[in-house]
Amino acid sequence: MGAGHGHGHGHAGTDRRRLLVALSLTGTVLVAQTVGALWSGSLALLADAGHMLTDAAGLLIAFLAASLAARPADLRRTWGFRRAEVLAAALQAGILLCVGVFILVEGVKRLVTPSEVASGAMLVFGVVGLAANVVALLVLSGGRKNSFNMRAAFLEVVNDALGSVAVIVAAVVIATTGWTRADAVVSLLIGALILPRTVKLLRETVDVLLESAPRGLDLADVRRHLEEVPHVVAVHDLHASTIATGLPVLSAHVVVADGCFTDGHVPEILDQLQECVAEHFAVTVEHSTFQLEPEQHAEHEIATH
Repeated sequence: MGAGHGHGHGHAGTDRRRLLVALSLTGTVLVAQTVGALWSGSLALLADAGHMLTDAAGLLIAFLAASLAARPADLRRTWGFRRAEVLAAALQAGILLCVGVFILVEGVKRLVTPSEVASGAMLVFGVVGLAANVVALLVLSGGRKNSFNMRAAFLEVVNDALGSVAVIVAAVVIATTGWTRADAVVSLLIGALILPRTVKLLRETVDVLLESAPRGLDLADVRRHLEEVPHVVAVHDLHASTIATGLPVLSAHVVVADGCFTDGHVPEILDQLQECVAEHFAVTVEHSTFQLEPEQHAEHEIATH
């Protein structure tokens, strides 16, 4: 026996428009910063351009995922393409992780053997990058809490904005002091900005893909409360996972007193179980499925946990 509730897609159209605007801005600055990096010889600017490239790819993936997520469910894909946004966020995090490691390695090399850098060009293109990042952040900020997808996109642009600030600072230091190792230091800083947040996002999306219990939902506590429902004898095969952002699901086998199947208590028990998981816990579970079983059914169970 089960219950399900529709999940709205009111943010989908707005999110896609935000992503498209941010993608256009990022693509334009990517071209400008690549030219600037080749012209100035700055590793920091090249690192920021590399991050921009990652952002452009990530935003494109996010846009496509948001479009797929809006497609309706059918008999083959019963949740539609809702999980596409989780896959997109995981892919973005994986790419960012590779870029961050590359920047750190190259930064150490430049720190040991510094190169000449045209600080003036570095400064100009750093400012251009920062301006575009700020506009993109303003566009994305309203939707950053809507999904993993939007969060990943916003995170990438935040990192890019910080990278652009670092590039500007390095350009000023080189221009005023002649200390060219500032370029390598900033490259290492950009790498350090990328990696921790990327690892966190990757861990969270992998948790979803591995169907781990939603963060903040203690299944031992859930089991305890379900077993406190009148006439419930035991709960087993309790599972909870997350399909996509804001869409946790839960299922369980619930053993009830044998007499409940003849005295009319079953509908009432089911209502109480669904109300418990939908209202009692910090994580609201509106998609719940319960299999109600008489006590004598236990001998037919192959395995329980």
